[in-house]
Amino acid sequence: MPLEVPVDLEADNPLWQFALMLWQQPKVEASCLALQAQGWSVTRLLCAAWLSVRGRAFTGAEDATVTEWRRRVTGALRSARKTLPNDLVPYHKLRSGLAALELEAEQIELALAWKTLMSDNPDHADMQGSDTLIRTNLAAAAPASHVEQRALPLIHTLAGALAQLSMGDHKP
Repeated sequence: MPLEVPVDLEADNPLWQFALMLWQQPKVEASCLALQAQGWSVTRLLCAAWLSVRGRAFTGAEDATVTEWRRRVTGALRSARKTLPNDLVPYHKLRSGLAALELEAEQIELALAWKTLMSDNPDHADMQGSDTLIRTNLAAAAPASHVEQRALPLIHTLAGALAQLSMGDHKP
Protein backbone atom coordinates (compact mmCIF):
# COMPACT_ATOMS: atom_id res chain seq x y z
CA MET A 1 0.00 0.00 0.00
CA PRO A 2 1.45 3.42 -0.94
CA LEU A 3 2.56 5.79 1.79
CA GLU A 4 0.52 8.91 2.33
CA VAL A 5 3.02 11.74 2.12
CA PRO A 6 2.43 15.47 1.77
CA VAL A 7 2.67 16.83 -1.76
CA ASP A 8 4.06 20.17 -0.59
CA LEU A 9 7.36 18.94 0.86
CA GLU A 10 10.32 21.29 0.72
CA ALA A 11 13.25 18.97 0.07
CA ASP A 12 15.80 21.81 0.15
CA ASN A 13 14.90 23.18 3.57
CA PRO A 14 16.99 24.57 6.46
CA LEU A 15 17.25 21.14 8.12
CA TRP A 16 18.65 19.62 4.90
CA GLN A 17 21.11 22.50 4.48
CA PHE A 18 22.20 22.05 8.10
CA ALA A 19 22.63 18.29 7.54
CA LEU A 20 24.84 18.90 4.50
CA MET A 21 26.95 21.41 6.42
CA LEU A 22 27.23 19.24 9.54
CA TRP A 23 28.18 16.18 7.47
CA GLN A 24 31.29 18.06 6.33
CA GLN A 25 32.55 18.59 9.88
CA PRO A 26 35.48 16.37 10.91
CA LYS A 27 34.44 12.94 12.20
CA VAL A 28 30.68 13.65 11.97
CA GLU A 29 30.04 11.33 9.02
CA ALA A 30 32.05 8.48 10.57
CA SER A 31 30.33 8.94 13.96
CA CYS A 32 26.84 9.03 12.45
CA LEU A 33 27.47 5.94 10.32
CA ALA A 34 28.96 4.08 13.29
CA LEU A 35 25.87 4.94 15.34
CA GLN A 36 23.67 3.85 12.42
CA ALA A 37 25.45 0.48 12.49
CA GLN A 38 24.41 0.27 16.17
CA GLY A 39 20.74 0.82 15.27
CA TRP A 40 20.51 4.62 15.52
CA SER A 41 18.68 6.71 12.93
CA VAL A 42 20.90 9.35 11.33
CA THR A 43 17.77 11.38 10.58
CA ARG A 44 16.85 11.46 14.26
CA LEU A 45 20.44 12.46 15.13
CA LEU A 46 20.35 15.28 12.58
CA CYS A 47 16.99 16.52 13.90
CA ALA A 48 18.35 16.46 17.46
CA ALA A 49 21.48 18.30 16.35
CA TRP A 50 19.56 20.93 14.39
CA LEU A 51 17.26 21.64 17.31
CA SER A 52 20.28 21.85 19.63
CA VAL A 53 21.90 24.66 17.68
CA ARG A 54 18.53 26.43 17.61
CA GLY A 55 18.34 26.21 21.41
CA ARG A 56 15.39 23.83 21.31
CA ALA A 57 14.79 20.50 22.97
CA PHE A 58 14.37 17.26 21.02
CA THR A 59 11.88 14.97 22.72
CA GLY A 60 12.61 11.97 20.55
CA ALA A 61 9.02 11.83 19.33
CA GLU A 62 8.52 11.86 15.59
CA ASP A 63 5.62 11.72 13.20
CA ALA A 64 4.54 8.23 12.14
CA THR A 65 5.03 9.19 8.49
CA VAL A 66 8.74 9.81 9.11
CA THR A 67 9.12 6.46 10.87
CA GLU A 68 7.19 4.64 8.16
CA TRP A 69 9.18 6.33 5.36
CA ARG A 70 12.42 5.33 7.09
CA ARG A 71 11.27 1.74 7.46
CA ARG A 72 9.67 1.20 4.07
CA VAL A 73 11.78 3.38 1.76
CA THR A 74 15.12 4.53 3.18
CA GLY A 75 15.72 1.31 5.09
CA ALA A 76 14.70 -0.87 2.15
CA LEU A 77 17.11 0.94 -0.19
CA ARG A 78 19.91 0.71 2.39
CA SER A 79 19.25 -2.99 2.89
CA ALA A 80 19.30 -3.64 -0.87
CA ARG A 81 22.57 -1.70 -1.25
CA LYS A 82 24.23 -3.56 1.61
CA THR A 83 23.12 -6.90 0.19
CA LEU A 84 25.24 -6.38 -2.93
CA PRO A 85 28.92 -7.33 -2.87
CA ASN A 86 31.02 -4.20 -2.36
CA ASP A 87 34.15 -5.42 -4.11
CA LEU A 88 32.79 -6.96 -7.32
CA VAL A 89 32.91 -4.74 -10.42
CA PRO A 90 29.66 -6.01 -12.02
CA TYR A 91 27.71 -4.65 -9.02
CA HIS A 92 29.35 -1.20 -8.74
CA LYS A 93 26.85 0.61 -10.99
CA LEU A 94 23.83 -0.90 -9.26
CA ARG A 95 25.33 -0.33 -5.82
CA SER A 96 26.16 3.33 -6.54
CA GLY A 97 22.68 3.83 -8.05
CA LEU A 98 21.09 2.47 -4.90
CA ALA A 99 23.35 4.71 -2.79
CA ALA A 100 22.15 7.77 -4.75
CA LEU A 101 18.52 6.73 -4.30
CA GLU A 102 19.14 6.14 -0.61
CA LEU A 103 20.46 9.70 -0.28
CA GLU A 104 17.36 11.05 -2.05
CA ALA A 105 15.17 9.01 0.30
CA GLU A 106 17.06 10.45 3.28
CA GLN A 107 16.47 13.97 1.94
CA ILE A 108 12.74 13.27 1.73
CA GLU A 109 12.85 11.74 5.21
CA LEU A 110 14.45 14.93 6.52
CA ALA A 111 11.85 17.00 4.65
CA LEU A 112 9.09 15.03 6.36
CA ALA A 113 10.81 15.53 9.71
CA TRP A 114 11.34 19.26 9.06
CA LYS A 115 7.66 19.71 8.21
CA THR A 116 6.77 18.12 11.54
CA LEU A 117 9.38 20.09 13.48
CA MET A 118 8.07 23.33 11.98
CA SER A 119 4.44 22.55 12.80
CA ASP A 120 5.08 21.01 16.23
CA ASN A 121 7.82 23.44 17.19
CA PRO A 122 9.17 22.53 20.62
CA ASP A 123 9.65 25.17 23.25
CA HIS A 124 13.01 26.76 23.86
CA ALA A 125 15.03 24.74 26.30
CA ASP A 126 16.19 26.14 29.62
CA MET A 127 19.75 25.12 28.77
CA GLN A 128 19.84 27.04 25.50
CA GLY A 129 23.04 26.57 23.52
CA SER A 130 24.73 24.54 26.22
CA ASP A 131 26.61 21.27 26.06
CA THR A 132 23.88 19.82 28.26
CA LEU A 133 21.19 20.58 25.67
CA ILE A 134 23.29 19.07 22.89
CA ARG A 135 23.95 15.87 24.84
CA THR A 136 20.35 15.61 26.04
CA ASN A 137 19.03 16.04 22.49
CA LEU A 138 21.45 13.48 21.06
CA ALA A 139 20.55 11.01 23.81
CA ALA A 140 16.84 11.52 22.98
CA ALA A 141 17.63 10.28 19.46
CA ALA A 142 18.78 6.91 20.82
CA PRO A 143 16.98 3.82 19.56
CA ALA A 144 16.29 2.74 23.16
CA SER A 145 15.43 4.55 26.37
CA HIS A 146 19.12 4.71 27.30
CA VAL A 147 22.39 5.25 25.48
CA GLU A 148 24.60 2.19 25.41
CA GLN A 149 28.18 2.56 26.63
CA ARG A 150 29.63 1.82 23.17
CA ALA A 151 27.75 4.80 21.70
CA LEU A 152 29.11 7.34 24.20
CA PRO A 153 32.39 8.15 22.41
CA LEU A 154 30.48 8.70 19.16
CA ILE A 155 27.94 10.94 20.88
CA HIS A 156 30.83 12.84 22.45
CA THR A 157 32.34 13.40 18.99
CA LEU A 158 29.03 14.68 17.61
CA ALA A 159 28.47 16.90 20.64
CA GLY A 160 31.93 18.39 20.18
CA ALA A 161 31.24 19.15 16.52
CA LEU A 162 27.94 20.83 17.42
CA ALA A 163 29.52 22.83 20.23
CA GLN A 164 32.12 24.17 17.82
CA LEU A 165 29.59 25.47 15.33
CA SER A 166 29.41 29.21 15.43
CA MET A 167 25.94 30.68 15.63
CA GLY A 168 26.98 33.17 12.95
CA ASP A 169 27.97 31.60 9.64
CA HIS A 170 26.49 28.19 10.38
CA LYS A 171 23.21 29.19 11.96
CA PRO A 172 20.54 26.97 10.39
